[in-house]
Amino acid sequence: MEQRVIQLFHESIEATMNAGEQFAPLIADASQLIVNALLQERKLLVCGNGIGTSNAQLLTASLVNRFEQERPSLPAISIGVDATVNSAIANEHNYNEIYAKQIRALGNAGDILVVFASSGNSSILVQAISAARDKNMQIIVLSGQNSADIAAVLDAHDIELRVPSESIARVHEVHLLSIFCLCDLIDRQLFGGYA
Repeated sequence: MEQRVIQLFHESIEATMNAGEQFAPLIADASQLIVNALLQERKLLVCGNGIGTSNAQLLTASLVNRFEQERPSLPAISIGVDATVNSAIANEHNYNEIYAKQIRALGNAGDILVVFASSGNSSILVQAISAARDKNMQIIVLSGQNSADIAAVLDAHDIELRVPSESIARVHEVHLLSIFCLCDLIDRQLFGGYA
């Protein structure tokens, strides 16, 4: 059992190192995109499926509340976490519209949609991206290796951080570290270095 734990730690380190080299310029670009939007008084709408929803909430909490230092709150909204809104949309329209309908209501040109798509292909997230594109929003996607449907709807202006791993656990670990990197870079660009 202990050897299995050590093996899992090693697999996590290897996946993180592989992604880190590939992600460094993308995370830097994503943080700059977010900072530019925030400086223009825009906001982030954030969503995901499954554990990706938890990652969306973590990113939102770190922006609205704080990351590692006290600073003013930053405008970010986790969409799809209100059970009443979700069930009303799913009941009266279509489950795949849960995020898209909220994006159409809350999103504005210049806002940013951040999507967590860890595994598989999700029509609900494809619809969200399409709705954001219709609103002239910028799009950042943190995806897994098996997210071909998501990748198919992205264009050259979008940023995709696709984790090069078949393991869903490794994908989530890299997404989590990517959230921390984004928050660190955003805070440093907007508020300076930490004391």
